[in-house]
Amino acid sequence: MPTEQKILETINRFTAPGSTSGLVDGGAVRNVEVDGAAILVALAVPAGPPGPIDGLRTALSEALASLDGIDTVDVQIQTMLSTIPVAPPQVQAPLPPSWGEKISGIKNIIAVASGKGGVGKSTVSANLALALAQADYAVGLLDADIYGPSQQMMTGATGSPKGTPDGRIHPIMAPGGVNVMSIGFIVDADQPVIWRGPLLMKALEQLIVDVEWGDLDYLIVDLPPGTGDITLSLCQNVDLAGAVIVTTPQDVALIDARKGLAMFQKLDVEVLGLIENMAAYTCPSCGNVDHIFGSGGGRRTAEGLGIPFLGEIPLDPSIVVGGDTGKPVVSDRPDSPAARAFVELAKTIAGNSSV
Repeated sequence: MPTEQKILETINRFTAPGSTSGLVDGGAVRNVEVDGAAILVALAVPAGPPGPIDGLRTALSEALASLDGIDTVDVQIQTMLSTIPVAPPQVQAPLPPSWGEKISGIKNIIAVASGKGGVGKSTVSANLALALAQADYAVGLLDADIYGPSQQMMTGATGSPKGTPDGRIHPIMAPGGVNVMSIGFIVDADQPVIWRGPLLMKALEQLIVDVEWGDLDYLIVDLPPGTGDITLSLCQNVDLAGAVIVTTPQDVALIDARKGLAMFQKLDVEVLGLIENMAAYTCPSCGNVDHIFGSGGGRRTAEGLGIPFLGEIPLDPSIVVGGDTGKPVVSDRPDSPAARAFVELAKTIAGNSSV
């Protein structure tokens, strides 16, 4: 089998498009994994035409496959904006024990989680962040869903993150005064993020500790659905003030909400409470209230699990429209019942924190 040094030397014979430095020397290597006769190489290179990048992938794959003892090669290349610093090369480097000292200016980090997708967790995160900002708190919003980022659309934040001389990143200020950071600002909207665990964890670390958040009262973290690597790493590396769990009234969502609660309890993260989204639809013409997904399931679940019930968010088409157009209902329709529900939610969470 080739040595680690031999593998890195082979990789360093190649250059990223537009660069004169080897991939290793130029810091383009994000991760290298060797598993028996298989090699995985993850690279991050400046965005550019697909032709040269595909040529690099092919040439590097052939060179690595020619090494003695290697049967399978997987070269993953992620294109990045030139303003985003590229991580130094690493070979199966472990995560740091804590990122806390690097984000000491943030008073409260609150995770917004759900056991499953489709319950409106990102919508709740965006509107909660804006409601806190309206209450004169300094607020940041981190989109930690690397595979399916959405906050760059939902908040109406536009532009590209700018780098600082010391290699850090400025978040984007969204309308309403919330600093937003999302991988969606960095990767092309039509380009899938095809990363494995180690690369995901490095991306999460950079989105948290390499961003110039400034002094914040709250950093709201919009987690991906489920209980995977991203959520686990956040809980292990960041001192969370607490987590809130978003669910909808139907039983299948409540089952997964219970799993999310169990995970946070095992990781010693305080669960601030449960939010029931899409609780009821009120007909604008006749005023009839229809509980499309059931009634009272969130409250009953919270009571049964012994955690606070933080409130209900109505099923309102304007919430969906606001997310699609980058005009969250809290700022676009502040007098609506949906906006008032988010404002009350923000007051409850602020009352349970240290600010």
